[in-house]
Amino acid sequence: MPAIGLHPVTRAAIWMSGALLSLAAMAVATRELSAYLSIFQILFFRSACGVLVISAILWRSGWRQIITPDPVSHLIRNIGHFGAQYAWIYGIIFIPMAEVFAIEFTAPVWTIFLAALILKEKITWPRGISVLTGLTGVYLIVQPGSAMVHPASLAVLVGAMAFALAYTMTKKLSRTDTALCILFYMSVIQLPLGAVTAALDWRPIDPACWPLILVVGIVGLTAHYCMAKAMQVADATIVVPMDFLRLPLIAVIGTVFYAETVKPSLFIGAALILGGNLFSIVMERRRIKAAEA
Repeated sequence: MPAIGLHPVTRAAIWMSGALLSLAAMAVATRELSAYLSIFQILFFRSACGVLVISAILWRSGWRQIITPDPVSHLIRNIGHFGAQYAWIYGIIFIPMAEVFAIEFTAPVWTIFLAALILKEKITWPRGISVLTGLTGVYLIVQPGSAMVHPASLAVLVGAMAFALAYTMTKKLSRTDTALCILFYMSVIQLPLGAVTAALDWRPIDPACWPLILVVGIVGLTAHYCMAKAMQVADATIVVPMDFLRLPLIAVIGTVFYAETVKPSLFIGAALILGGNLFSIVMERRRIKAAEA
């Protein structure tokens, strides 16, 4: 755990390093497991690990916090999140991992739309610019005019929209429920979803798969935890650029271990998405400060 005496930016960097390594490990372990297991089996085992770990934490911190006044929102959140994870893994298997991560950066863009629809938040002009730059970035990454667009690219794009739904519902649930409560229902609801769908295409489990299954189950939780801790100790304008570093990291991993090639337009598109997100964050904070003055 980062030392309390460290500067907040340093502490955020340490937590984000944990998040980046967790996400990279998740991508590699998922790619390796896909040679042996179906996508639904991977999702099932991830949720099973999550249930065990979170239940152990709740056993010590108290089970009363899983009482929720809004079970329907949990259900909607996790159906969306389950579909998003399926699309993410599908992309990891069939297209360069860097492209998957780049398209995933569009989730905040879609969250703006869904927050306006579900939470009645206004789409201010900074958010509008974020949307425009984000859509431009998507165009550069996916290149819809090309005859070589892989279906997995479109699936990951739809998955990013589903992640946005999950983020929006998380924001709604965070008003009444603890983070552990949200993570608990994430695992508990997605466990039967994974079990039923995995049963339709169950494959024998090679003993060599178990270490990778444990990696997927554990780093799926540590990535969420480290990201949340980074957001607690530093401003989003610091954390978001750090999160962007997972793109070159996974590009290097994809190139070295899987001989993947990445187009320069992918980094340009991702940079546009990042710039739009940061611009929206900075301008919204200035607007709030001006209103409080």
